[in-house]
Amino acid sequence: MDDLFAPPQYEWKRLAPPYRTLRRITTAIAAAVFVIPAVIFAVLLPQVWWIGLIVAVVGLAFTVPRWILIERHYRSWGYVEREDDLYITHGVMFRTLVAVPYGRMQLVEVESGPLERAFGLAHVTLVTASASTNATIPGLVPDEAARLRDTLTQLGEAHASGL
Repeated sequence: MDDLFAPPQYEWKRLAPPYRTLRRITTAIAAAVFVIPAVIFAVLLPQVWWIGLIVAVVGLAFTVPRWILIERHYRSWGYVEREDDLYITHGVMFRTLVAVPYGRMQLVEVESGPLERAFGLAHVTLVTASASTNATIPGLVPDEAARLRDTLTQLGEAHASGL
């Protein structure tokens, strides 16, 4: 079954290690969004402290599993540049393999938000004519993101010229 999502004949490139730390920080922020208001609510309205407890438990029920799966999520990502297409695989519970033919690419975007920039990361998004294409590679160092952007743009132009 693993061969279905990561054919072994190719060397898969992985995400940069700081991506794990970024995921841990975003998970901690998400937990804080639930827990801090819950504690404040419980302190300000002690007669209904249980409402704050429920909010905190619900928040932790969402963030604790995410925290536990960060390493597996990180290891699940990979991409490989083949002769005619780009393969992207990811997913822990629900595995996904996306094959994007170079000739179908319309746009290659490189983006980096404030937290990503703080960790020296960027992500590349491929836009095709299909609205359902989910071809994003997060957690790349800027040099790799720029190289991938340039390579994919060049390959996309070369393959599209034959259409």
